[in-house]
Amino acid sequence: MKKALLALLAALLLPAGLAYAQGKTDIYILGKDKGSVSSMQAGGVTLVDARATAKKLGGSVELYAAAKQIKIAFPGMYAILSAPLAEVIINAQTIKLPAEVVASGSKIYTPVHFFMLPQVQKALDRQITFENGALVVEKNFTLAFTDKEQQKSFDRLRFFRKGNISFTSKQTNKHTVEAVFPGAVLKRNASVRLKDDFIRSFTLHQRGKDVLLKVVLGKHGQSWRLTEENGELVFTAGSALPAVQASASAPDKEDAEELDLQASPSVFDDEPAADTPVIRPAPQPVMTSGAPVIQTKRKLRIVIDPGHGGKDPGATRRGSSQEKALNLTVSKHLYNYLKKQGFDVKLTRDDDTFVTLAGRSKMANEYKADLFVSVHTNAAKRAAANGFEVYFRSDKATDAEAAEVAAFENEALQYEEAHYSFVDMLLESMAKNEFMNESSKLAGHIRNYVYKEPGIGIAVRQNNAIRQANFYVLRGVKAPAVLVEMGYISSAKDRARLNNKAAQKRMGEGIGKGIVSYLKAEGKISK
Repeated sequence: MKKALLALLAALLLPAGLAYAQGKTDIYILGKDKGSVSSMQAGGVTLVDARATAKKLGGSVELYAAAKQIKIAFPGMYAILSAPLAEVIINAQTIKLPAEVVASGSKIYTPVHFFMLPQVQKALDRQITFENGALVVEKNFTLAFTDKEQQKSFDRLRFFRKGNISFTSKQTNKHTVEAVFPGAVLKRNASVRLKDDFIRSFTLHQRGKDVLLKVVLGKHGQSWRLTEENGELVFTAGSALPAVQASASAPDKEDAEELDLQASPSVFDDEPAADTPVIRPAPQPVMTSGAPVIQTKRKLRIVIDPGHGGKDPGATRRGSSQEKALNLTVSKHLYNYLKKQGFDVKLTRDDDTFVTLAGRSKMANEYKADLFVSVHTNAAKRAAANGFEVYFRSDKATDAEAAEVAAFENEALQYEEAHYSFVDMLLESMAKNEFMNESSKLAGHIRNYVYKEPGIGIAVRQNNAIRQANFYVLRGVKAPAVLVEMGYISSAKDRARLNNKAAQKRMGEGIGKGIVSYLKAEGKISK
């Protein structure tokens, strides 16, 4: 009964008007059965559980069920799949799929063709096919044993070859022939016994960068030859065959492409590509007569992001306390302070409007921001929780409490309806945050100056006010970025100070002074 109810619920969650047949798809990797994944059929197209399949292939996966999207990373490649679109975005390029991506419950199903795209095969350095209802993953091989043929007057071995493969062959003793294929990649080692009068047995092995074929001839295998026939390599042995030693031209070698992104360890035991961050050089100060307070080649650009807004209230408490309003008020004070210091400053919102998490980071990147500060107010189930905190982004949270804060702030995803705004943000986050070190420094300066600023009245604990967690709003920004939690709206003491107009102004100025201190310390503005 329970299974029937679950099936009914899954059916109700699927797009109307489409018929899906549930099933399983087997996966074979390098000849080994790696189990199966959930799949479905739609209009003759097989769709597989994207997360489970990617995991089996060694990819790293982030699933955003509320946005009906999934991000899959392989070495040097990031892919974004969004339901109900019949396409995938790979490294910022849109590629059509033969059917729509489907969201069913907590799973995202993609046409199996996604995993056979050239970009995926190149990233994994594997050949991937869909054969007899199974996903088959093999080495990116150039040579493979395919068939044997036994006749009255000869025996024959057939080998698949890809491209031009050179080889040399010779008879090393009365009963043994050896052939070497330099630079060939073997699909799979083979050891076969024919027990015939022409060929007794043979072995085919990868030996370093070469492939070695060793054939043991039978008592009537006086003659042999290794030739190219109709795109295949064919070894024939008989009683009266002329010995022919053929050699094909050397294979063309494709230029190797360096990959600078790293996914999770691969089931193929390949060495993952190194994660190589790229640090943008800071603008150098220039001294001019009569210049404004901040003296640089150009005014530094700072984006201030008042968290939440519009249909997303953020944290709320009894009475009129709403996080979105507090965030906006303090952000405007911060904006005014930085403008007076001579910076170019932009607010992601200046009224009670909703902005997607993706839209915020995208706005910062389009503005070519040098810094990004997202302003928030915290909340916790524990009434005793209080104090000012400042976060920088990391895949791993400082502790369970930091992870809980990030999870709460990331709940803004539930208000997002458009796919592509969120996709844009994900595309900007293809690598680990290359500005993590700079962001941590910025966080330190902001903590210190909020601590020093009189009249705020919210605790700033020096030993744990700087924290890290995986905030979506920070991860897409191409600049040092922090998220400030001004205090806890769930704390009566903090809430009273956050609603105090003088404290709000002091909070904005304290954050602003921390920003200026950081820029001076890093030599980005004159002291």
